Amino acid sequence: MFPYSRRQVLKSTSCGFGYLALAGLATESARAAKAVAPLAPKEPHYAAKARRVIFLCMRGGPSHVDTFDYKPGLKKHEGEAPGNIEGAASQNGRKLMPSPWKFQQYGESGLPVSDLYPNLAEHADDLCLINGAHTTLPNHPQALVQLHTGQFQFVRPSVGSWVLYGLGTENQDLPGFVTLKPPSRLGGAQNYGSAFLPAVYQGTAIGSNGQSIREAKIGNISNPRFDVKTQRKQMDLLQQSNQDLLQRHEPNTELEGVIESYELAFRMQSAVPRLMDFADETPQTLKQYGIGQKQTDEFGQMCLMARRFAEAGVRYIELTHEGWDQHSGLKARLTENCGATDKPIAGLIADLKQRDLLKDTLIIWGGEFGRTPAAKKSDGRDHNSTGFSVWMAGGGVKGGMRYGATDEFGITAVDNKFHTHDLHATTLHLLGLDHTKLTYRYAGRDFRLTDVHGNVADDIIG
Repeated sequence: MFPYSRRQVLKSTSCGFGYLALAGLATESARAAKAVAPLAPKEPHYAAKARRVIFLCMRGGPSHVDTFDYKPGLKKHEGEAPGNIEGAASQNGRKLMPSPWKFQQYGESGLPVSDLYPNLAEHADDLCLINGAHTTLPNHPQALVQLHTGQFQFVRPSVGSWVLYGLGTENQDLPGFVTLKPPSRLGGAQNYGSAFLPAVYQGTAIGSNGQSIREAKIGNISNPRFDVKTQRKQMDLLQQSNQDLLQRHEPNTELEGVIESYELAFRMQSAVPRLMDFADETPQTLKQYGIGQKQTDEFGQMCLMARRFAEAGVRYIELTHEGWDQHSGLKARLTENCGATDKPIAGLIADLKQRDLLKDTLIIWGGEFGRTPAAKKSDGRDHNSTGFSVWMAGGGVKGGMRYGATDEFGITAVDNKFHTHDLHATTLHLLGLDHTKLTYRYAGRDFRLTDVHGNVADDIIG
């Protein structure tokens, strides 16, 4: 099962058990981290609304004014310059362009959703539209890394790693943090890395951009040469040597990460393939997710896999859908993106509700930023970080509400502004974690996901 030298293990990028973060880890807090099994379930700071998170990452920056932020003013002032409103300088040289799609009100709440998301719109009363989101920079690498780690200047642990560090996981045979087809660039493994946290908290990557999820595998969790009994003997011998070395050189988070990763890999051999196999799902369920239909099959499988991981006790699950950076070809490409994700996401919400899981599963949808309401080209929108939309559902948030707002054109967040730090603070709060108290001592100071920022959006919590 482990035909690698220690040097090879540290260089491996395919295993997904935290090896990318093993080299150079901090040694501080190692003894405290060992007080309990690092992945064992832990008590939150206070009663939690949510037990797990499914983050639907729309990588590239989906256009908020074409999906979830209805702006009739764009039609009224079509072709005009944005004027002197706050943030309009970022729209210089562009003319206001209305959405090519219609918005309608849905559900008892009357939430406005564009025609791009007809299936999701049927769940309007479960959605909390956050229309006042904003972030620091309108550049993909920095904004995407900040979305995942809270920082873009320095290497920091990802959100999933912080959640796993704070709460542990409910299934010791599975990784507590799984990322399906994570971005291969724009920060790469940094988006699911554990940085200075112990390596066992890093995300396990399944698949990659450009690869079909049907072909996705986790490397190095099977051994074609030895049966399970023989592998266990091999493991016991190897781990005894590792423990002897650890006792002589404590603290050593690098070696601790190897020990924990080996044990997790051994347990995952049978657990993970079972979850990635849909043989026990009904045809009705597969259809609900759009599996077997060309447009929705790929993301539908990812959403169903997310439900299976959530149901099995995985704490943090991320799904990435690429291709939302639409400087041109907006009509065709945004139609394609939304068509590929609409039915699978609606299927996920419906399936979780049917299984009584939505109430304690927090779903988050969003990208690293939004798009400009004003355009240089007649069929494209550029980056906009000063105002955009994300939405949440389940996990203790109020459904059927709009929180925050951008200006009349959708350029800048002006009401209940919701920065990326606030998203992280609110996510942790719903999981029962105080973002100011979830800290890790490294290099002589206590670090946290939100650094010195972050406010919990209390108004959206049920």
